[in-house]
Amino acid sequence: MIVQRSIDFRKLWKWSAHHIAWLLLGATAITLLYKFGLIDFYIPWLPVSVIGTAVAFYVGFKNNAAYDRMWEARKVWGAIVNNSRAWGSYVNNFVSNLFRKEKISEEDLQAIKKRLLYRHIGWVYALRNQLLQVAPWEHAAQRGTIGKTAKKYQRNDGVGLLDDDITSNALKRYLPENEYKKLISYKTPATQIIDYQGKDLVELRSDYTIDDFRHIELQKILYSFYENQGAVERIKKFPLPRQYASMSQYFIGIFLLLMPFSLIPELMKVGSWGIWLSIPITALIGYVYVMMELIGDYTENPFQGMANDIPMLSLSRTIEIDLLEMLGEKELPQPISSNNGVLL
Repeated sequence: MIVQRSIDFRKLWKWSAHHIAWLLLGATAITLLYKFGLIDFYIPWLPVSVIGTAVAFYVGFKNNAAYDRMWEARKVWGAIVNNSRAWGSYVNNFVSNLFRKEKISEEDLQAIKKRLLYRHIGWVYALRNQLLQVAPWEHAAQRGTIGKTAKKYQRNDGVGLLDDDITSNALKRYLPENEYKKLISYKTPATQIIDYQGKDLVELRSDYTIDDFRHIELQKILYSFYENQGAVERIKKFPLPRQYASMSQYFIGIFLLLMPFSLIPELMKVGSWGIWLSIPITALIGYVYVMMELIGDYTENPFQGMANDIPMLSLSRTIEIDLLEMLGEKELPQPISSNNGVLL
């Protein structure tokens, strides 16, 4: 997530300079063809402007849909934070000797609480790791320039800014040693971690560490985690329909192809300097459309490890700190800070 108030011009230039270059080259080439009389036909501005307006509406629709996906992803992660805090509070207050026939020591009670809360922290990091797996339609999975550029963005302004061993270290630390190797061997470890939590609750109910009511309430929280996990997996595994995503690129391409043959002849009518003015104006209009397309294109997938993604690592660390404090631990990890204007 970009946390700077405004995007630094240097970053914007690095992101879009190559688009400015090919737009200027294209506009210059067509302008020279008109200048030296190699072509003299033109397309009336009215139909081209109608196409431009339609394309703008279409791209606006796509961008709204892309933003909705990102905002829904952020809301679900907010729910994960809230439900995690509730889980910590419930475990901390429900696990007790109140219903046990044979009382156990406070140290044993604390060990049970620690196991349940530690395992949940492991679930949070496991879920983040699952969501960062590259989907076939995401940029990093593409061949050629698109894939290379996406990996460069990840490395320079995304997950590459931090050592991603954070996730594996967290799983080793917070999952019980006898469960770690088995859990990470599953295709979806996060799903199985919640199932292990449920089995643990059954054992706690059987020895009366919790009663029926508390068992049900804790199980409801586990179900809410499944709901949260399913919601983010739906966003991750179901792309913005490709017919919408792809057609906007084609429509913009058609508009950019037609526009110079309408705009340049129009500007030639204003005087001898008009033909040269057409080069920056044509490139500028094209740049606006290209950037609108790119903004939507890079926003539609909020879990691909880039600068504009949901800050899952920061939210995971927040949950980790909250639960450790509920356990009374003093050695707490530091909150994740922004790096180069990006919060991960």
